[in-house]
Amino acid sequence: MKRGADINLVKKTIAEYFNRQVDVTVNLGRNKILRYCGELSGVYPALFTVRPNDKGFLGKTSYSYAEVLCGSVKIRPAKAE
Repeated sequence: MKRGADINLVKKTIAEYFNRQVDVTVNLGRNKILRYCGELSGVYPALFTVRPNDKGFLGKTSYSYAEVLCGSVKIRPAKAE
């Protein structure tokens, strides 16, 4: 767990990305990493959702703030092309 971070700071930071393109990196365990780009489509009290740009994406697109806090999910604004 990151030192000095709290769940309210994570929620506030993610809420700032609402309706924006984001890059998502998910650590699935056993050296499996999933990366994709999408739009942060929903921000809720316990979780947030990302709509992938790839229509054929078959994976989880809702994450809890605790997953971000512990480092298994990383989310950041997409780089402008």
